[in-house]
Amino acid sequence: MRERGKTRHVAPNPLIYEINTWVWLGELGSRAGRPLTLASVPDEEWERIAALGFDAVWLMGVWERSPEGRRISMENGGLLADFRRALPDFTDGDNVGSPYCVRRYVVDARLGGPEGLARAREKLSRLGLALILDFVPNHVAPDHPWVIENPGYFIGGNGEDLAADPGSFADMNGRVFARGRDPFFPAWPDVLQLNAFAAGLRAAAAATVSDIAGQCDGVRCDMAMLLVNSVFAKTWGGRAGPIPDREYWAEVIPAVRKEHSRFIFIAEAYWDTEWELQQQGFDLCYDKRLYDRLRQDSAESVRLHLCADLAYQEKLVRFIENHDEPRAAAEFHPRRHRTAALTALTLPGARLVHEGQLEGRQVRVPVFLARRVEEGPDLEMRAFYERLLEALRTGKFTRGDWRLCELRGWPDNQSCRNLVSWCWQSGPSRCLVVVNLSETPSQGLVAVPWEDAARRTWQLTDVFTSKVYERTLSGEGLYVELEPWGYHFLECR
Repeated sequence: MRERGKTRHVAPNPLIYEINTWVWLGELGSRAGRPLTLASVPDEEWERIAALGFDAVWLMGVWERSPEGRRISMENGGLLADFRRALPDFTDGDNVGSPYCVRRYVVDARLGGPEGLARAREKLSRLGLALILDFVPNHVAPDHPWVIENPGYFIGGNGEDLAADPGSFADMNGRVFARGRDPFFPAWPDVLQLNAFAAGLRAAAAATVSDIAGQCDGVRCDMAMLLVNSVFAKTWGGRAGPIPDREYWAEVIPAVRKEHSRFIFIAEAYWDTEWELQQQGFDLCYDKRLYDRLRQDSAESVRLHLCADLAYQEKLVRFIENHDEPRAAAEFHPRRHRTAALTALTLPGARLVHEGQLEGRQVRVPVFLARRVEEGPDLEMRAFYERLLEALRTGKFTRGDWRLCELRGWPDNQSCRNLVSWCWQSGPSRCLVVVNLSETPSQGLVAVPWEDAARRTWQLTDVFTSKVYERTLSGEGLYVELEPWGYHFLECR
């Protein structure tokens, strides 16, 4: 993620590495035999990430967490059960509070404070890696300074609301505030709801992000769609006041870019709001639809998803796990895991990899925890990812032109419907990917859409097996036969 000339620029199809900062630093410190902060992370750790071909590091959870939020979480039976599920020997000290219950947008002193972050950013920059941090626009901790200094920034309530629904409202120093929520779930007990329609709040949010922008290269905006005018109005109705003429993000993003024109905005987005958020200024938006389709839908649903306009797809973030989702190694059996990973990491758009995913970790860590259970690495899965990342790094396929390929079968064999295929072309570097997204052995004919495809004999090298095939790509197309959840990743010369 770098800027060319004087205009903001997102590198084509960036590869982003998400790190649970608190847990990661704790484990690095255990191996080093001494506490580590962001300032003292060994250079070889950053170099290892860069060597895998990543373009950016997302340090999840660096801001000062709320003591009050932590206290509330320790009284939540559901959360405590989740903590013990993930960490059977859980103790009170393992809960450091939620990174999305922010007290102040200041790097936590226990992680190294602002100076530690600045040092880490300097090291990342030298390696050509951008730094991504979090911004939580919808809510703040109950002990955030705004609660006392700017109560008008919040959705308010009254004594009747508190008495009727104490789970959705909180009394703070004699004043009633709504707890944060999205429209489909009960309120979150540890945060207070900001009012996206308050003009003062929008200006304050822009100032907050501008301050963050002085410390990193981009932000991942938590639950960004909750601030869209239509969504916010549906959630809060008359409590929020009149709907503004302008959208929240259409005000905040340009305000930040007046001072930080190169700054990158990434939206955590659901409910088919991705296109709308792109139009409001976001560079990248989560592609939860692809994740859900890889997890539970047919190959045809994935193919139709990939028929979307390329300009739209190039602003999506593809993933098969992150800190909110189950670990891919737990959600998918190994063969399906590999096929899903190959799919997500070879499509246009940003590609997100979660720390631990490469090693096949299976236990999702609640974001409140500073520690996780020990898990031995899955060496076969690690080797698969390393080979895949090496091919993407050396082939530079994802810096070129991407196209979806047509597939055909035969009147008595339509198993081609279980297959999806696409290709990349970047100068002389070309590749072809075919995946079987089903439990059925499947065959088909792949029509490769390169203009010179029919004029040459091609050498196709399988990235994972190193097998070499000589084929023509003319006529009916390239014949493929794949076992259940099988795949081809072919370098083409």
